[in-house]
Amino acid sequence: MTQALEQRIYTTEEYLELEVASEIRSEYRSGAIISMTGGTPNHNELAINLAALLKTALRGKSYRIFGAVQRLWVPDRTLYTYPDVMVVEKPLQLQTGRTDTVINPCFMAEVLSKSTQDYDHGEKFSAYRTIESFFEYLLVDQYRVHVEHYVKTAANQWLLSEYDDPTITLSLRTFEAQIKIIDLYENIDLNV
Repeated sequence: MTQALEQRIYTTEEYLELEVASEIRSEYRSGAIISMTGGTPNHNELAINLAALLKTALRGKSYRIFGAVQRLWVPDRTLYTYPDVMVVEKPLQLQTGRTDTVINPCFMAEVLSKSTQDYDHGEKFSAYRTIESFFEYLLVDQYRVHVEHYVKTAANQWLLSEYDDPTITLSLRTFEAQIKIIDLYENIDLNV
């Protein structure tokens, strides 16, 4: 869930200064600072499950896996954000002058919340698609078994596959990894 701070326009420098000193994470959207509220237990566990599955699948390969505390810069949309899960091919590229802001993800995933699902499907995904190194996107529903898997097939073309069956194994193309849907949803209480 996100919440806008004051209705004033901030520079990226002001945002970064405030963000480094803050105890809570905030997103920066073209001058607006949006505070990120805490997630549900299902939201957090789904993100951890996915990161753990990716960590195992990519062990020994040339990738780094990050959780929701790693900031991403999307310059074409003047957006600083924190994807729930992000994979970056080595070498890690950081925003010029920063040691804490990644710019070269190849894979990102968001766990859907009622308050952010439209943003994650729309404006945020549109912003992510401006990143040249970005090729694969997962949207994971925390309220039912449902995963949307987007893969870049050509310039300006993305293929969508949807999974509702927990017995399916999802094949990630960017780094040839397999994720079992049942493993992704391990310990998730869908009755909450």
